[in-house]
Amino acid sequence: MAITENEIVNLLTTLECRTNFTIKKLTEYMLPKLKEAFYLHIESNTPHIIIRPVFEVFAAELAAIEGVRKRENYFHSAEMTRFPKRIHKGMNEIHYGISFKFDNTKALKLFIKKLISIISGD
Repeated sequence: MAITENEIVNLLTTLECRTNFTIKKLTEYMLPKLKEAFYLHIESNTPHIIIRPVFEVFAAELAAIEGVRKRENYFHSAEMTRFPKRIHKGMNEIHYGISFKFDNTKALKLFIKKLISIISGD
């Protein structure tokens, strides 16, 4: 069974990820003690986390964590203002990122810790 929105929110709070805002079904978070944003999006009652596309080189490593699944295509949203833009379907550029889904809280916790490690260079 997939992880629920409440489980993700509670775990992110426990891991000291701070939230900045929520618009529609998208919440911006910051990693603890880092100035790196990521987004939590709820799609058909299924939560997923979106990270910046610059981490594409680490996507396979992050997806290799048991219980973590990477979406095939980029996720696009005008509200992800800290992310870069590109042309998607229309004439205008839109913010985009790499989306991951999680089977359980253990997978999410390992994912966040690995992401922090990648950014910190540990």
